[in-house]
Amino acid sequence: MTGEPAQRRATLADVAAAAGVSKATVSKALNGRDDVSAATRERVLAAVTEVGYRPTTTSASTSTRRALTVVFDIPASPYIMGVLQGVLAAATDRHVDLLTRLAPDRASRTQRAVAREWVADQSAVGVVGIIGLTLSEPDGLIHAASDAALPFVIVDPVDTRHRRMVSVGSSNWAGARTATEHLIGLGHRRIACICGPEASDAARDRLYGYQAALDAAGIEVDPALIRSDQFDVASGARHARDLLTSSRPPTAIMAADDEIAVGVLATAHALGIRVPGQLSVVGFDDTPQAAWTTPPLTTVHQHLEGMGRMAVETVLAMADGRRPASRHVELATSLTVRESTAAAPR
Repeated sequence: MTGEPAQRRATLADVAAAAGVSKATVSKALNGRDDVSAATRERVLAAVTEVGYRPTTTSASTSTRRALTVVFDIPASPYIMGVLQGVLAAATDRHVDLLTRLAPDRASRTQRAVAREWVADQSAVGVVGIIGLTLSEPDGLIHAASDAALPFVIVDPVDTRHRRMVSVGSSNWAGARTATEHLIGLGHRRIACICGPEASDAARDRLYGYQAALDAAGIEVDPALIRSDQFDVASGARHARDLLTSSRPPTAIMAADDEIAVGVLATAHALGIRVPGQLSVVGFDDTPQAAWTTPPLTTVHQHLEGMGRMAVETVLAMADGRRPASRHVELATSLTVRESTAAAPR
């Protein structure tokens, strides 16, 4: 008695037939050749999904190792490097190869054909899952990965509306509230917040945590003390100058990340404002540079390496067909108190 016949693997010819083009055109489209029109490439990629074609390469077919792709916008960020260290350590422990990729530029990653082609490139080299690190406008890539049955996990998502997205982050609200409560406990009442981008879920939660601490202490939230900008040193320096040269400057500033805090410290030094004698400063992330600023920075500690490890474990579980216990995993934060905060000046 014979068993059920094995399901036939889709071939390049099947893709060509479904797309109504030649096998040569399919090959060119999948290999990113520039002599294929955007419309034809879109049709080919749609056919790939329709027939369930999975490209194979010699390296992918002869290797028993799996691979993950980690994709980001800004590789130079201390935050990114901290999370990436955890991703690399976990991938090494699990004997998984790791490919690092810069994302397609922001102008094109929202285009369906570009996103599908980028995801197809990952599948073609044996990638079984994708990890995005604070990737802006990721929805196109997430949708394309879903269409290709490729798990996608994002760390600290930015400007996404993808309802079924799986993400890893920290307890940003609780961390910001703890940092603000620390300043309130030191006697500060005019506490400014230089937040991150309005589109960032993490930055928004940190703002809400800051506001919650003020509300609980009976301190009115002053919109003039709140700024939203990029997570970088220049933004911190620019907004700190504006705040500290105003007619009613704050006695403390909560920065939404350590890079913003570094910019605040630089501006305070340039203006001759003593930290922490005249101004207290708190950061967020606890990147290695926080211990080496002048003075050393009080900051909210995120387990950056732990976030990277959790992203790897989550995406590999999804690749094995297991559903994540939660679509959003949050790791606990804690406050690291150093020398940039002190009692409010009288």
